[in-house]
Amino acid sequence: MAETATSDNQAGHAHDHTAGANTKMLTLALILTTTFLIAEVVGSFVFNSLALLSDAAHMMTDVAALAIALLAIRIGGRAADDKRTFGYKRFEILAAAFNALLLFAVAIYVLVEAIKRFQKPEVVQSTGMLIVAIFGLIVNLVSMRLLMAGKDKSLNVKGAYLEVWADMLGSVGVIAGALAIRFTGWQWVDPVVAVGIGLWVLPRTWILLRDTANVLLEGVPTGTSLPDVRAALTRVPGVEDVHDLHVWSMSSTDASCTAHLRIGGGDEDAIRTAAANVLKQSFGIDHVTIQTERTAHDAAQIFHR
Repeated sequence: MAETATSDNQAGHAHDHTAGANTKMLTLALILTTTFLIAEVVGSFVFNSLALLSDAAHMMTDVAALAIALLAIRIGGRAADDKRTFGYKRFEILAAAFNALLLFAVAIYVLVEAIKRFQKPEVVQSTGMLIVAIFGLIVNLVSMRLLMAGKDKSLNVKGAYLEVWADMLGSVGVIAGALAIRFTGWQWVDPVVAVGIGLWVLPRTWILLRDTANVLLEGVPTGTSLPDVRAALTRVPGVEDVHDLHVWSMSSTDASCTAHLRIGGGDEDAIRTAAANVLKQSFGIDHVTIQTERTAHDAAQIFHR
């Protein structure tokens, strides 16, 4: 067994500053977006606009993405303890799954209401709808500006940035719908825009739910092929067979692997080290536990990195 450890105080100090800056920007964006989300929901009922309610549901994905990113930094970063040996990384996944289920419920409500309005159109106050949508666009632009600095340094911040960017398109759609109603009087434009935003959100919501379910079921992480992992380990000199291979993740940004390797000869420590390096360099898997065995009757040896 061999263990290696590196310490770089300067790098760690820089990382702390980056995390602190990301937390500040995420918090500001979350406060701003949440405040407007409440205002948009209220406005959707005051001005009788289904499009605003649908856009509010979309903005809720922004709030969830920002909250999840903060959870990943603040709670997910807590160290493991005797009770939770894997730490708190699953908080990110649980929050994302709850968000997806809530979005499905809102989307179904919007679609049902839209069908009713197609059958019996209702008057929409286009001026109020337009004002709220314009403020929504401004909030999205400000949030994007806040998140821009950290989006290339953190996957969580990048995900939140992309959510806000997508919601900006929804705000543009609501503005276009409000202008169309104001100048043409076509009330059916409101449910059309609402359905359009709902259809834009649902596929992304399904992907979010699918990915979170995969993590909770400890499935192979998206983008990783188990046959490719098995083939790469088989190519390590000295390895004859790979079995009991498992690859899973605790959150959206990490991966773990355990494997049994049957070897035909050579130094077992060197083979385990080589296998661990292949997993890290080829698949980005840092947490690795490898067991090697020469024959079915030999005592198993464990390597953990």
